[in-house]
Amino acid sequence: MWQTLRRDAAPSALLAAVLALLVGFSGPFLIIVHAAQSAGLSSAQLASWVWAVSIGSGVAGLWLSLRWKAPVITAWSTPGAALLLAALPGVPYPEAVGAFLAAASIVTLVGASGLFDKLMALFPPALAAALLAGILFHFVGEVVSEAAGHLGLVLVMAGLFFIGRRWFPRYALLAAIAAGAALSAGELHAPAASALPIVAMPLFTWPAWSWAAFVNLALPLALLALTSQFLPGMAVLRTFGYDIPARSPVTALGVASLLTAPLGGHGVTLAAIIAAICTGPEAHPDRSRRYVAGVFCGLIYIVMGMLGGALAALALALPKPLLVTAAGQALFGTLASSLSAALADAEHRESALLTFVVAASGINFAGLGAPLWAMLAGGLLCRLLTPAKPMARKAETAAAR
Repeated sequence: MWQTLRRDAAPSALLAAVLALLVGFSGPFLIIVHAAQSAGLSSAQLASWVWAVSIGSGVAGLWLSLRWKAPVITAWSTPGAALLLAALPGVPYPEAVGAFLAAASIVTLVGASGLFDKLMALFPPALAAALLAGILFHFVGEVVSEAAGHLGLVLVMAGLFFIGRRWFPRYALLAAIAAGAALSAGELHAPAASALPIVAMPLFTWPAWSWAAFVNLALPLALLALTSQFLPGMAVLRTFGYDIPARSPVTALGVASLLTAPLGGHGVTLAAIIAAICTGPEAHPDRSRRYVAGVFCGLIYIVMGMLGGALAALALALPKPLLVTAAGQALFGTLASSLSAALADAEHRESALLTFVVAASGINFAGLGAPLWAMLAGGLLCRLLTPAKPMARKAETAAAR
């Protein structure tokens, strides 16, 4: 095996892996940090969270890439992390860990049973996109609120980010974060972060069961992982000619999520956006040898996970306005694409709009959060409107006669 790897390895595959994870560890990582700070998690819990999602992604991606000889790129669930920004502050941490386990169990069962494609048909992609857009809307809008007290920082970061989206899109967010760090160098909280060791240590938390955490966290986490990560992730693989049965990655990553949940991991999934960097011809002209990019990604993930303490310390040293702005910019493109996907489907447009409005409202009623109410409202309206369409077509046909 090692001789085959040495033969197939190429500098372009390593470069693709480094670039993919550079993008993955810029914005999405800061979303995790922002969520941990909002929930009041300790530095050790944050470092364990980073360790869990990084090691889980690395080991699972490494195995899947070697198993299928394809660049199977894994990642933690960025939509899931965005959900936790809203939901985690109101949930005791042991109950959140229990919800992580429940979500991972749902994903594993869906993968092992082969029901992935069938279940996706029950909740239209437009509604899933609207749910994600509603969750993200508040946190992208938070950047505007930050401008009231830190106008110079936000304007510089936003200007550089949007200029970068035009001229150097892959590095736009990195450039904005670098500029923000330079402007706020005098506000770095180095003493608070210095207590963390460079090498991260996993911190076990005994899970606790709660129906509120199950419906507010576990169900939306599982749905977002399946629709917003696994579905586009499989589409990217198949677009580049890798015909892998969905059962394998969904089950394997569900098991990885189960194992890492007690350590703080909120879910390991297929990557979508960064996967395109490693599955295309830029990684290697020979499609059969691009799997090495997935192997490199797995190895880098493992190294980054071991250094989770240093990553967490670096992020904790950054001032909150910079974190909020960077997290909002990291979610900007996802919000735009989610809104586009939600409203592009004319058949489900009204249901998707209702899902978005309820999710964006942040309502909390009867102990149930906005994501669940959005799923229920959008799903019910979808079922209400869909049966009426055949009747309308019959009426139109009769009138034409």
